[in-house]
Amino acid sequence: MWVFGYGSLLWYTDFPYQAVVPGVVRGYVRRFWQMSPDHRGTQNKPGRTVTLVPQDSGVCWGLAYKVPEEHVEATVAYLNFRERAGYEREVVEFHPDNGDAPFELEVYISHHHEDNIYHTGPVTNEEIVDVILTSKGRSGTNLEYALRLADIHRRLAPHIHDPHLFDIERRLLKACESRRVRDKILEILGHNLPYLKSA
Repeated sequence: MWVFGYGSLLWYTDFPYQAVVPGVVRGYVRRFWQMSPDHRGTQNKPGRTVTLVPQDSGVCWGLAYKVPEEHVEATVAYLNFRERAGYEREVVEFHPDNGDAPFELEVYISHHHEDNIYHTGPVTNEEIVDVILTSKGRSGTNLEYALRLADIHRRLAPHIHDPHLFDIERRLLKACESRRVRDKILEILGHNLPYLKSA
């Protein structure tokens, strides 16, 4: 089984895999339109994570993980639990960066419909940033999630531009500076904002 990671699976898999292939899924774009009531927020104050949104000309870069046959059942159970807040498992076509033939894999997507209380639908980037800056869940701060996602995308896929992701990152860093936010992820990722150098 192959699984596509486009959010936290890019740096935190926590399941066994025997191969990893970078590439894209076409016909979708990545958006911070998913509420996180557990990992990056709480039930009372949900954070924001990414989902895939259909768009004819869209492209979303990520990593495809090949799960060994003997670990498929346990991995599916783990991912079903991890992505339980509104995500559904689907099959999409994946296009490897190296030009190899595309192949089908599984991906977790949250869709905007009346039965999914966790999908925000279209919201402004300003709204998203305000939520991210003030949200925290059992997996860490929402700021850490967003900045790690932008960082790993930039390092591993410099050939693919993600306007939404990088605009969120830009706005977050600007807001961090104006609000003098202190989060260790800023220094870990090398965002040397001037105020961080002061005591």
